[in-house]
Amino acid sequence: MTFDQLGLRAELLKAISAQGYTTPTAIQAQAIPVILQGRDVLAGAQTGTGKTAGFTLPLLQRLSTTGQPVKGAKPRALVLTPTRELAAQVGESVENYGAELPLRSQVIFGGVNINPQIQRLRRGVDILVATPGRLLDHAGQKTLDLSGVEILVLDEADRMLDMGFIHDIRRVLKLLPGKRQNLLFSATYSREIKQLADGILNNPAEVEVARRNTAAETVSQLVYPVAQKQKRALLSQLIGEGNWSQVLVFTRTKHGANRLAKQLESDGITAAAIHGNKSQNARTAALAGFKESKVRTLVATDIAARGIDIDKLPHVVNFELPNVAEDYVHRIGRTGRAGAEGQAISLVSAEENKLLKGIERLLKRKIPSEALPGYRQETPEELAAKPAPQPRGQRRSQGGGNNRKGDGQNKNRQSRNRSRRGSGNV
Repeated sequence: MTFDQLGLRAELLKAISAQGYTTPTAIQAQAIPVILQGRDVLAGAQTGTGKTAGFTLPLLQRLSTTGQPVKGAKPRALVLTPTRELAAQVGESVENYGAELPLRSQVIFGGVNINPQIQRLRRGVDILVATPGRLLDHAGQKTLDLSGVEILVLDEADRMLDMGFIHDIRRVLKLLPGKRQNLLFSATYSREIKQLADGILNNPAEVEVARRNTAAETVSQLVYPVAQKQKRALLSQLIGEGNWSQVLVFTRTKHGANRLAKQLESDGITAAAIHGNKSQNARTAALAGFKESKVRTLVATDIAARGIDIDKLPHVVNFELPNVAEDYVHRIGRTGRAGAEGQAISLVSAEENKLLKGIERLLKRKIPSEALPGYRQETPEELAAKPAPQPRGQRRSQGGGNNRKGDGQNKNRQSRNRSRRGSGNV
């Protein structure tokens, strides 16, 4: 099948060709025709399957063939995404594919000054791409009118629920007109996703192009057993000896991402960290440097990496396994995208063997493992000799306390952060 068989207009076909694409992916081939019909859609697709174009292309066509361009901050289509990076990616797709159409788009998210966004909204917008919290900020300030939304897209709905956006989503839904087309895209289907879909979608067409909670078949997976204290040396060796020019590395924590990026730099490997404590400018610069291969290694946390779209990214490394098995699938889905081949490597310490077993149960297969000379997991005796991790409060009371907030202050700050999750500051 080719794109011109999907019923897309000439302007969109020209833009698709300019992007170098000739054949639609499975999700595009199945979703585009039913979205063009005006039906609600529940789509299950792993990351990297081309789902962004799967809803962007028909959305652009429907808006360009129905109704009139609006004046002012009253968008006709709303795309909700969980993170700034994904919002920026979707916004870029809208601009690229809509280059030949007289439609205006705008991306809004938190972590940056709201005033320039207000000015751009006032000039008029047909398609709005937003994170939930910043969208609600604008709605609260009356700088945005959502009563004219004809098409709603919830992108990566599973991640939005994981991040605690369900209440913000419900608040947004109350601001939308009852009559509209709804498109819900999710990499995984949980009971919560089904409940959300049942409350939003009207007789939806269901599209699912990959088995639930499975990794892309084009990704080769490999485990290296290694002690925690040896991981940094092994990672540097793999990057150096393999002459890897582009590798995305996952850590569990923001602090761990910062530390590892600095260590890799000291090993002579250009690296940058990307996570929620980084400013938007720093995150944008790090991602741009990585895409342009000026930075060889991007070290990221799970949430910050959501929405990173790198064509033909060759390597993903789990420096630490995720606590949730499904997140492993999301992580390695950054490579092997849209049919391209990729490699996912996990550095697994003895303490992470249980996490590895959980991932293998989810995948329903064992991941190949290879021991490298000079590297090994800790023995049970070595693990037993490790000092037990202290409770967070005790660590704070033992020196360096002047540099940290007290427990009560910190809990208040965490509570405020939870209440503001929708701002896109993730």
